[in-house]
Amino acid sequence: MRGMGNMQGMMKQMQKMQKKMAQAQEELGEKRIEGTAGGGMVKVVVSGHKEVLDVTINEDVVDPEDIEMLQDLVLLATNDALKKADELSNQTMGQFTKGMNLPGF
Repeated sequence: MRGMGNMQGMMKQMQKMQKKMAQAQEELGEKRIEGTAGGGMVKVVVSGHKEVLDVTINEDVVDPEDIEMLQDLVLLATNDALKKADELSNQTMGQFTKGMNLPGF
């Protein structure tokens, strides 16, 4: 019988942790992360869920003769923002998986 009380306590702890994880995941989606390239000439803003929300391109970097450079800058800024979003996600969600041997975390 004593084991049942332990099991119920463990289940309650898991439910609490699930709620906290869901809340952290929701808060992560509300975060805004900025990536830049070309010394800030191109900026990309993503959410903590890695959705691109905004792209800003300084008109000084727009050269009709060199579209490839602009494309590269947008790509670099986007990857910068996504990398930062990954780091934030790992930092935020990693607190829940610390010490657990879970694949994919």
